[in-house]
Amino acid sequence: MFIKMCGMTRPQDIAHAARIGAHAVGFIFAPSPRKVTAVKAFALADQADALLKVGVFVDEDIHIIKNIQRLCKLDIIQLHGNESPEYCHQLGGRIFKAFRLKDESLIQHFFDYPDNVKILVDAWDALQAGGTGKQISFNLLDQIRDFSRIIIAGGVGLENVVKIAQTYHPFGVDVNSKIEKSPGIKDHKLMTRFVEIAAHVDE
Repeated sequence: MFIKMCGMTRPQDIAHAARIGAHAVGFIFAPSPRKVTAVKAFALADQADALLKVGVFVDEDIHIIKNIQRLCKLDIIQLHGNESPEYCHQLGGRIFKAFRLKDESLIQHFFDYPDNVKILVDAWDALQAGGTGKQISFNLLDQIRDFSRIIIAGGVGLENVVKIAQTYHPFGVDVNSKIEKSPGIKDHKLMTRFVEIAAHVDE
């Protein structure tokens, strides 16, 4: 199962993610207590050679995204706003399109996006686009029929990753606040334990 650790702000946390076998790390360029500048992300990216580097944006100008992507050598762009399928087509490359699941009606819009776009499902919050630590609704997850391109976020942590993996068998999980001491400061023991559990849950 694909494991992404988001909200990275420190080189030592990225280095640890690589050591323990995470697949990707995320840099947040949108308003957030974990926001990083392009200059800082450029420096942090040097620690992430063994990992996929994901840049998280919310309704950003495509030209700005592409410039940051080139500078920081981002492998994947994660879109956490109201970006349309046409927007994704114009952006190109590898994309994670996030949906904050407020109700069941949003699920049908997954099919508006090409099959090569991974769908990241997150908990609904009226004020924040992500990173809230809120638990995603299992009732809404139950309405999704195909998890082959689904990445589950929203309060994913040690206490529920086994249930998530065994119930839904998603393409991947995205963990952030549940492996932190404080926003942007990762807890290495929690990171290690999370990967130990998530990487072997199906064995």
